[in-house]
Amino acid sequence: MARKISLACVWVLAILCFVVPYWVLDQVNAWYGSFLFWGVAGVLVIICNLIATRDFQGQDE
Repeated sequence: MARKISLACVWVLAILCFVVPYWVLDQVNAWYGSFLFWGVAGVLVIICNLIATRDFQGQDE
């Protein structure tokens, strides 16, 4: 269940990475508004991917 939720969060974050900088922050003339958002979103995607893959196990040969 946690895997499905974390993967859904990755998709939501991916959509927000387009919506927020281009629609919400479009009036901000400084580059660091979008950069800060994308940096935080990148860290959140990494965390969601760690949660989604923490139950994966290696194949024994």
